[in-house]
Amino acid sequence: MSRRSALHDLPIEFVGSYPDPAVRLDPPLPEIAFVGRSNVGKSSLLNVLVGRPGLARVSGTPGKTALVNVFRLPALYLIDLPGYGFARASRSARAGYRELLRGYLEARETLAGVVWLLDIRHPPSKDDFEMQELLAASGRSMLAVFTKADKLARAARLARAAELARELGLDASQTQLVSSLSGEGIADLGDSILAAVGGEEEEEG
Repeated sequence: MSRRSALHDLPIEFVGSYPDPAVRLDPPLPEIAFVGRSNVGKSSLLNVLVGRPGLARVSGTPGKTALVNVFRLPALYLIDLPGYGFARASRSARAGYRELLRGYLEARETLAGVVWLLDIRHPPSKDDFEMQELLAASGRSMLAVFTKADKLARAARLARAAELARELGLDASQTQLVSSLSGEGIADLGDSILAAVGGEEEEEG
C-alpha cells in the first residue's frame, strides 16, 4: 500500500480564483504552483496529494482552469495555474493564459517552487518546450512530475521517465513519477513540496 502524502488530511481551504497573477494573498506564505498542459491531471493530483476528493474541480474538458486557483494549507499555498496548449481555445485566450502564467512565474515573490506536470505517455510538445523556456527564464525551483505512471508497466515507465528527462535536459533529481490512480510517487511529491517551502507539516490526530 502506498505511503500517504505528508499533506494528506491537513486542514485546507479553497481561498479563491483570481485573474490577476499579482493578487495579494493574506497571510503571505510560501507558494507551490502546479502547471501543465490542459488535461494533464493537475486537479486530480492536487486532490490525491491532500486527500480531499473534489477539492479541485476535475473536468474531462481541457482548458477548464482559466484562473489562478488558490488553496491554503497551514504553512503554504498550493496554486493551480491554467493549463496551456488547449487547441480549441481562441488565439486571444491562449495568449491570455500564457501572459497570466508568465506574470505569475516572474512576479511572485512568495513562489517557492513549481511542479511541472507532463503526461508520461506523450513526447514533449512545442507548448511543453515553450513552458520549459518560460520556467528556465523565471529562475524558479522546478520539479518535473510525469503523471499517469499507472498507464505503463513498471519497467516501461522507468525507461520512459529516463527518456523524457533526457529529452528535456533534466537530471533525475529534477523528475518524479506519479499516479493519482495508484498513488505511486504521491508521498514523495508531498515530501518534495515541504522541502521546497523549508519546513515540515505535522499531521493532526
